[in-house]
Amino acid sequence: MNDTLFQLPAEWEPQDAILIAWPHAGTDWAERLAEVEQTYIELAAAVCRFQNLLIVVADATLEDHARGLLQARGVDPQRLRWIQLPYDDTWLRDSGPITLRDGQGRFQLTDFRFTGWGGKFGAAQDDALIAGLVERGVFGRASHRRVDWALEGGGIESDGQGTLLTTWKCLHQRHPEQSREEMDAILRESLAVDRVLWLDHGYLEGDDTDAHIDTLARFAPDDVIVYQACDDVADIHHAELGAMGAELAALRTTAGKPYRLQPLPWARPILDEGRRLAASYANYLIMNQAVLVPAYGDAADDEAARLIGAAYPGRTVVQVPCRALIWQNGSLHCITMQLPAGLAG
Repeated sequence: MNDTLFQLPAEWEPQDAILIAWPHAGTDWAERLAEVEQTYIELAAAVCRFQNLLIVVADATLEDHARGLLQARGVDPQRLRWIQLPYDDTWLRDSGPITLRDGQGRFQLTDFRFTGWGGKFGAAQDDALIAGLVERGVFGRASHRRVDWALEGGGIESDGQGTLLTTWKCLHQRHPEQSREEMDAILRESLAVDRVLWLDHGYLEGDDTDAHIDTLARFAPDDVIVYQACDDVADIHHAELGAMGAELAALRTTAGKPYRLQPLPWARPILDEGRRLAASYANYLIMNQAVLVPAYGDAADDEAARLIGAAYPGRTVVQVPCRALIWQNGSLHCITMQLPAGLAG
Protein backbone atom coordinates (compact mmCIF):
# COMPACT_ATOMS: atom_id res chain seq x y z
CA MET A 1 0.00 0.00 0.00
CA ASN A 2 1.18 3.53 -0.80
CA ASP A 3 1.25 5.27 2.61
CA THR A 4 0.11 8.57 1.08
CA LEU A 5 -3.11 7.13 -0.33
CA PHE A 6 -6.35 7.18 1.62
CA GLN A 7 -8.23 3.96 2.26
CA LEU A 8 -11.63 3.12 3.70
CA PRO A 9 -10.96 0.92 6.76
CA ALA A 10 -12.96 -2.14 7.69
CA GLU A 11 -15.11 -1.71 10.78
CA TRP A 12 -13.07 -4.27 12.71
CA GLU A 13 -9.88 -2.23 12.40
CA PRO A 14 -8.71 -0.27 15.51
CA GLN A 15 -11.03 2.47 16.73
CA ASP A 16 -10.88 5.48 19.04
CA ALA A 17 -14.56 5.73 19.88
CA ILE A 18 -18.17 5.23 18.89
CA LEU A 19 -20.32 8.24 17.93
CA ILE A 20 -24.04 8.47 18.75
CA ALA A 21 -26.73 11.16 19.16
CA TRP A 22 -29.07 11.05 22.13
CA PRO A 23 -32.82 10.80 21.40
CA HIS A 24 -35.06 13.60 22.64
CA ALA A 25 -38.64 14.84 22.38
CA GLY A 26 -37.88 16.82 19.22
CA THR A 27 -36.98 13.66 17.30
CA ASP A 28 -39.21 10.91 15.93
CA TRP A 29 -38.62 9.00 19.17
CA ALA A 30 -40.92 11.32 21.13
CA GLU A 31 -43.86 8.91 21.32
CA ARG A 32 -41.76 6.18 22.97
CA LEU A 33 -38.86 8.19 24.32
CA ALA A 34 -38.48 6.46 27.69
CA GLU A 35 -38.42 3.05 26.03
CA VAL A 36 -35.81 3.94 23.44
CA GLU A 37 -33.67 5.70 26.05
CA GLN A 38 -33.30 2.36 27.79
CA THR A 39 -31.72 0.98 24.63
CA TYR A 40 -29.37 3.95 24.48
CA ILE A 41 -28.44 3.49 28.12
CA GLU A 42 -27.60 -0.18 27.55
CA LEU A 43 -25.72 0.70 24.37
CA ALA A 44 -23.66 3.32 26.20
CA ALA A 45 -22.91 0.91 29.04
CA ALA A 46 -21.77 -1.76 26.57
CA VAL A 47 -19.57 0.60 24.53
CA CYS A 48 -17.91 2.12 27.59
CA ARG A 49 -16.82 -1.29 28.85
CA PHE A 50 -14.35 -1.30 25.97
CA GLN A 51 -13.75 2.18 24.53
CA ASN A 52 -14.84 5.81 24.50
CA LEU A 53 -18.24 7.11 23.47
CA LEU A 54 -18.92 10.50 21.87
CA ILE A 55 -22.49 11.65 22.45
CA VAL A 56 -24.10 14.43 20.45
CA VAL A 57 -26.84 16.22 22.40
CA ALA A 58 -29.17 19.01 21.30
CA ASP A 59 -28.51 21.31 24.26
CA ALA A 60 -27.25 21.54 27.84
CA THR A 61 -30.56 20.40 29.29
CA LEU A 62 -30.47 17.17 27.31
CA GLU A 63 -26.84 16.66 28.23
CA ASP A 64 -27.63 16.94 31.95
CA HIS A 65 -30.53 14.54 31.53
CA ALA A 66 -28.48 11.93 29.66
CA ARG A 67 -25.56 12.30 32.07
CA GLY A 68 -27.89 11.50 34.93
CA LEU A 69 -29.24 8.40 33.22
CA LEU A 70 -25.77 7.06 32.47
CA GLN A 71 -24.47 7.88 35.93
CA ALA A 72 -27.35 5.91 37.44
CA ARG A 73 -26.41 2.98 35.17
CA GLY A 74 -22.81 3.14 36.39
CA VAL A 75 -21.27 4.16 33.08
CA ASP A 76 -17.70 5.43 33.48
CA PRO A 77 -17.88 9.23 32.92
CA GLN A 78 -14.22 9.26 31.85
CA ARG A 79 -15.24 7.29 28.77
CA LEU A 80 -17.78 9.91 27.69
CA ARG A 81 -17.40 13.05 25.59
CA TRP A 82 -20.34 15.38 24.97
CA ILE A 83 -20.91 17.61 21.95
CA GLN A 84 -23.85 20.02 21.66
CA LEU A 85 -25.27 20.28 18.12
CA PRO A 86 -28.75 20.39 16.59
CA TYR A 87 -29.96 17.30 14.73
CA ASP A 88 -33.16 16.01 13.17
CA ASP A 89 -32.76 12.39 14.18
CA THR A 90 -30.29 9.97 15.72
CA TRP A 91 -29.30 7.67 12.84
CA LEU A 92 -25.62 8.61 12.85
CA ARG A 93 -24.60 5.66 10.68
CA ASP A 94 -26.20 7.63 7.87
CA SER A 95 -25.53 11.26 8.82
CA GLY A 96 -22.12 10.78 10.48
CA PRO A 97 -18.69 10.88 8.82
CA ILE A 98 -17.37 8.11 6.59
CA THR A 99 -13.69 8.30 7.47
CA LEU A 100 -10.80 7.52 5.15
CA ARG A 101 -7.27 7.02 6.50
CA ASP A 102 -3.78 6.95 5.00
CA GLY A 103 -0.66 5.12 6.13
CA GLN A 104 0.75 8.20 7.88
CA GLY A 105 -2.07 8.76 10.34
CA ARG A 106 -3.97 11.36 8.35
CA PHE A 107 -7.74 11.29 8.01
CA GLN A 108 -10.36 12.52 5.59
CA LEU A 109 -13.95 12.96 6.76
CA THR A 110 -16.03 12.17 3.70
CA ASP A 111 -19.28 14.13 3.96
CA PHE A 112 -21.88 12.93 1.47
CA ARG A 113 -25.19 14.69 1.02
CA PHE A 114 -27.77 13.29 3.45
CA THR A 115 -31.28 13.55 2.05
CA GLY A 116 -33.35 11.78 4.68
CA TRP A 117 -33.17 8.48 2.78
CA GLY A 118 -34.17 9.87 -0.57
CA GLY A 119 -36.36 12.71 0.67
CA LYS A 120 -38.58 10.67 2.97
CA PHE A 121 -37.88 12.90 5.98
CA GLY A 122 -36.56 16.39 6.71
CA ALA A 123 -32.79 16.23 7.09
CA ALA A 124 -31.27 19.72 6.85
CA GLN A 125 -29.75 19.63 10.34
CA ASP A 126 -28.50 16.08 9.93
CA ASP A 127 -26.89 17.01 6.61
CA ALA A 128 -24.93 19.74 8.45
CA LEU A 129 -23.89 17.47 11.33
CA ILE A 130 -20.40 16.59 10.09
CA ALA A 131 -19.53 20.22 9.40
CA GLY A 132 -20.75 21.10 12.91
CA LEU A 133 -18.55 18.44 14.47
CA VAL A 134 -15.57 19.69 12.47
CA GLU A 135 -16.20 23.28 13.58
CA ARG A 136 -16.15 22.15 17.20
CA GLY A 137 -12.77 20.53 16.75
CA VAL A 138 -13.99 17.00 17.45
CA PHE A 139 -11.72 15.47 14.81
CA GLY A 140 -8.54 17.45 15.30
CA ARG A 141 -6.76 18.19 12.04
CA ALA A 142 -8.64 15.70 9.87
CA SER A 143 -9.51 17.09 6.44
CA HIS A 144 -13.18 17.51 5.57
CA ARG A 145 -14.36 16.68 2.06
CA ARG A 146 -17.92 17.48 1.08
CA VAL A 147 -19.25 15.24 -1.71
CA ASP A 148 -22.40 16.56 -3.38
CA TRP A 149 -23.89 13.11 -3.92
CA ALA A 150 -26.41 11.30 -1.75
CA LEU A 151 -25.04 8.33 0.19
CA GLU A 152 -25.52 6.94 3.71
CA GLY A 153 -22.99 5.01 5.74
CA GLY A 154 -25.46 2.16 6.18
CA GLY A 155 -25.54 1.73 2.42
CA ILE A 156 -21.94 0.54 2.11
CA GLU A 157 -19.68 -2.16 3.56
CA SER A 158 -15.86 -2.10 3.32
CA ASP A 159 -13.47 -5.02 3.73
CA GLY A 160 -10.59 -2.60 4.35
CA GLN A 161 -8.77 -4.06 1.33
CA GLY A 162 -10.33 -2.01 -1.44
CA THR A 163 -13.64 -3.81 -1.93
CA LEU A 164 -17.02 -2.19 -1.32
CA LEU A 165 -20.35 -4.04 -1.01
CA THR A 166 -23.64 -2.26 -1.66
CA THR A 167 -27.17 -2.72 -3.02
CA TRP A 168 -28.55 -1.57 -6.34
CA LYS A 169 -32.01 -0.90 -4.91
CA CYS A 170 -30.77 1.74 -2.48
CA LEU A 171 -28.45 3.66 -4.76
CA HIS A 172 -30.82 3.49 -7.71
CA GLN A 173 -33.51 5.06 -5.52
CA ARG A 174 -31.13 7.89 -4.57
CA HIS A 175 -29.85 8.41 -8.13
CA PRO A 176 -32.42 7.12 -10.63
CA GLU A 177 -30.84 9.17 -13.40
CA GLN A 178 -27.46 7.45 -13.12
CA SER A 179 -26.30 4.12 -14.48
CA ARG A 180 -24.62 1.49 -12.37
CA GLU A 181 -21.34 2.26 -14.12
CA GLU A 182 -21.61 5.96 -13.28
CA MET A 183 -22.36 5.24 -9.62
CA ASP A 184 -19.60 2.66 -9.50
CA ALA A 185 -17.08 5.29 -10.65
CA ILE A 186 -18.28 7.83 -8.06
CA LEU A 187 -18.03 5.29 -5.25
CA ARG A 188 -14.55 4.20 -6.27
CA GLU A 189 -13.25 7.76 -6.52
CA SER A 190 -14.88 9.24 -3.42
CA LEU A 191 -14.21 6.27 -1.13
CA ALA A 192 -10.81 5.27 -2.53
CA VAL A 193 -11.81 1.68 -3.27
CA ASP A 194 -10.75 -0.56 -6.13
CA ARG A 195 -14.02 -2.32 -6.86
CA VAL A 196 -17.70 -2.32 -5.97
CA LEU A 197 -19.76 -5.48 -5.54
CA TRP A 198 -23.49 -4.97 -6.12
CA LEU A 199 -26.41 -7.00 -4.79
CA ASP A 200 -29.64 -6.93 -6.78
CA HIS A 201 -31.65 -8.90 -4.22
CA GLY A 202 -32.40 -8.51 -0.54
CA TYR A 203 -34.83 -6.37 1.43
CA LEU A 204 -36.61 -6.31 4.78
CA GLU A 205 -40.22 -5.32 5.21
CA GLY A 206 -40.37 -2.36 7.59
CA ASP A 207 -37.03 -0.95 6.42
CA ASP A 208 -37.32 2.53 4.91
CA THR A 209 -33.70 2.80 3.76
CA ASP A 210 -34.37 1.00 0.47
CA ALA A 211 -32.27 -2.03 1.41
CA HIS A 212 -29.21 -0.69 3.19
CA ILE A 213 -26.47 -3.29 3.04
CA ASP A 214 -25.92 -3.14 6.82
CA THR A 215 -29.31 -4.77 7.36
CA LEU A 216 -28.48 -7.56 4.92
CA ALA A 217 -24.82 -8.56 4.56
CA ARG A 218 -21.58 -7.65 6.36
CA PHE A 219 -17.93 -8.26 5.69
CA ALA A 220 -15.91 -10.07 8.36
CA PRO A 221 -12.20 -10.97 8.53
CA ASP A 222 -10.70 -13.77 6.43
CA ASP A 223 -13.06 -13.32 3.48
CA VAL A 224 -16.22 -14.06 5.45
CA ILE A 225 -19.60 -12.48 4.69
CA VAL A 226 -22.21 -12.67 7.44
CA TYR A 227 -25.71 -12.25 6.10
CA GLN A 228 -29.34 -12.29 7.13
CA ALA A 229 -31.05 -15.45 5.92
CA CYS A 230 -34.68 -16.57 6.15
CA ASP A 231 -35.41 -20.27 6.63
CA ASP A 232 -39.19 -19.89 6.92
CA VAL A 233 -40.62 -20.91 3.56
CA ALA A 234 -43.94 -19.30 4.45
CA ASP A 235 -42.36 -15.92 5.12
CA ILE A 236 -42.56 -13.17 2.50
CA HIS A 237 -38.78 -12.73 2.69
CA HIS A 238 -37.85 -16.34 1.95
CA ALA A 239 -37.45 -16.10 -1.83
CA GLU A 240 -35.78 -12.69 -1.86
CA LEU A 241 -33.22 -13.45 0.85
CA GLY A 242 -32.60 -16.83 -0.75
CA ALA A 243 -31.82 -15.07 -4.03
CA MET A 244 -29.50 -12.72 -2.15
CA GLY A 245 -27.73 -15.70 -0.62
CA ALA A 246 -27.18 -17.08 -4.12
CA GLU A 247 -25.75 -13.74 -5.24
CA LEU A 248 -23.34 -13.73 -2.31
CA ALA A 249 -22.26 -17.27 -3.15
CA ALA A 250 -21.42 -16.14 -6.69
CA LEU A 251 -19.19 -13.25 -5.55
CA ARG A 252 -15.43 -13.69 -5.63
CA THR A 253 -12.60 -12.19 -3.62
CA THR A 254 -9.80 -10.29 -5.34
CA ALA A 255 -7.92 -13.60 -5.36
CA GLY A 256 -10.77 -15.17 -7.33
CA LYS A 257 -12.02 -17.35 -4.49
CA PRO A 258 -15.60 -17.57 -3.17
CA TYR A 259 -16.36 -15.83 0.07
CA ARG A 260 -17.02 -17.93 3.15
CA LEU A 261 -20.69 -17.33 3.93
CA GLN A 262 -22.27 -17.31 7.38
CA PRO A 263 -26.08 -17.11 7.34
CA LEU A 264 -27.84 -15.73 10.40
CA PRO A 265 -31.06 -17.13 11.90
CA TRP A 266 -34.40 -15.50 11.25
CA ALA A 267 -36.44 -13.85 13.99
CA ARG A 268 -40.16 -14.53 14.09
CA PRO A 269 -42.29 -11.68 12.71
CA ILE A 270 -42.45 -8.70 15.07
CA LEU A 271 -45.51 -6.54 14.52
CA ASP A 272 -46.38 -3.08 15.82
CA GLU A 273 -50.05 -2.23 15.39
CA GLY A 274 -50.08 -4.61 12.44
CA ARG A 275 -46.90 -3.22 10.86
CA ARG A 276 -44.02 -5.64 10.28
CA LEU A 277 -40.75 -4.41 11.80
CA ALA A 278 -37.31 -5.07 10.31
CA ALA A 279 -35.58 -7.26 12.90
CA SER A 280 -32.21 -7.92 11.28
CA TYR A 281 -29.39 -9.56 13.19
CA ALA A 282 -26.95 -8.33 10.52
CA ASN A 283 -27.23 -4.83 12.00
CA TYR A 284 -24.53 -5.40 14.63
CA LEU A 285 -21.67 -3.10 15.71
CA ILE A 286 -18.00 -4.15 15.69
CA MET A 287 -15.64 -2.54 18.23
CA ASN A 288 -12.02 -3.03 19.30
CA GLN A 289 -12.61 -5.90 21.69
CA ALA A 290 -16.31 -6.58 21.32
CA VAL A 291 -19.20 -7.09 18.96
CA LEU A 292 -22.52 -5.61 20.04
CA VAL A 293 -25.40 -7.66 18.69
CA PRO A 294 -29.07 -6.65 18.52
CA ALA A 295 -31.51 -8.66 20.61
CA TYR A 296 -35.24 -8.62 19.90
CA GLY A 297 -36.63 -10.87 22.61
CA ASP A 298 -36.76 -13.72 20.12
CA ALA A 299 -35.72 -17.36 20.46
CA ALA A 300 -33.10 -16.80 17.74
CA ASP A 301 -31.27 -14.03 19.65
CA ASP A 302 -28.67 -16.26 21.31
CA GLU A 303 -27.84 -18.27 18.21
CA ALA A 304 -27.42 -15.10 16.18
CA ALA A 305 -25.06 -13.72 18.83
CA ARG A 306 -23.04 -16.94 18.83
CA LEU A 307 -22.64 -17.00 15.06
CA ILE A 308 -21.71 -13.33 14.82
CA GLY A 309 -19.17 -13.76 17.62
CA ALA A 310 -17.59 -16.68 15.77
CA ALA A 311 -17.08 -14.47 12.72
CA TYR A 312 -15.07 -11.98 14.81
CA PRO A 313 -12.91 -14.24 17.02
CA GLY A 314 -11.30 -12.79 20.12
CA ARG A 315 -14.07 -10.27 20.69
CA THR A 316 -16.58 -10.31 23.54
CA VAL A 317 -20.18 -10.59 22.35
CA VAL A 318 -22.66 -8.28 24.09
CA GLN A 319 -26.37 -8.36 23.31
CA VAL A 320 -28.16 -5.00 23.32
CA PRO A 321 -31.98 -4.86 23.48
CA CYS A 322 -33.09 -3.30 20.19
CA ARG A 323 -36.79 -3.96 19.91
CA ALA A 324 -37.47 -0.29 20.62
CA LEU A 325 -35.22 0.76 17.72
CA ILE A 326 -36.97 -1.23 15.02
CA TRP A 327 -40.18 0.66 15.78
CA GLN A 328 -38.46 3.48 13.87
CA ASN A 329 -37.19 1.13 11.15
CA GLY A 330 -33.54 0.76 12.16
CA SER A 331 -31.41 -1.10 14.67
CA LEU A 332 -28.09 -1.07 16.51
CA HIS A 333 -25.63 -0.41 13.69
CA CYS A 334 -27.88 2.31 12.30
CA ILE A 335 -27.59 4.54 15.39
CA THR A 336 -23.81 4.29 15.72
CA MET A 337 -20.69 5.30 13.80
CA GLN A 338 -17.21 4.05 14.61
CA LEU A 339 -14.29 6.51 14.60
CA PRO A 340 -10.95 5.00 13.51
CA ALA A 341 -7.98 4.99 15.87
CA GLY A 342 -6.18 8.35 15.90
CA LEU A 343 -9.19 10.37 14.72
CA ALA A 344 -10.77 11.38 18.01
CA GLY A 345 -8.24 10.38 20.63
